[in-house]
Amino acid sequence: MGAILGSAMKETMEENLKKSQEFMLESQKMQLGRQLQMQNAMRERQMSMQLAGAREMFYWLASFYGIATVGMLVGFKRSKSPAALVPFLPLTFIVAYQADYVYGTKMNRIRDEAENIMKEERSFLELPCGMPNFQSIEEARLNTENRRS
Repeated sequence: MGAILGSAMKETMEENLKKSQEFMLESQKMQLGRQLQMQNAMRERQMSMQLAGAREMFYWLASFYGIATVGMLVGFKRSKSPAALVPFLPLTFIVAYQADYVYGTKMNRIRDEAENIMKEERSFLELPCGMPNFQSIEEARLNTENRRS
């Protein structure tokens, strides 16, 4: 009779252990999903701030470009020297690049190129000395503590 109770108790404990492990696995999956969502939300916020900053810079560049263009045209008209128009070409490229970045498809082309690098050129993405692990981080922490002592 004791053997029967013992085996029933063992089965119950094994069932409880299995349920507990399944629950922990589901909890970990949920926590990982939440962390990924949070990291993505932070990435999106960071990208939107960078894009907003680039747009602000574009407004300033475009204003400068307009004023400089008028100045170059007036200078050319007065002096009849083509040298007065020389800055027009590089300024045009700078403003066009910035406009493409903030309002055009430059971001899509950058994203496509990044995906291509991740698929085809992984070696460029490798960290020097490899991926940090617990042991390397702990060694660095201990070295820092030893230097302080």
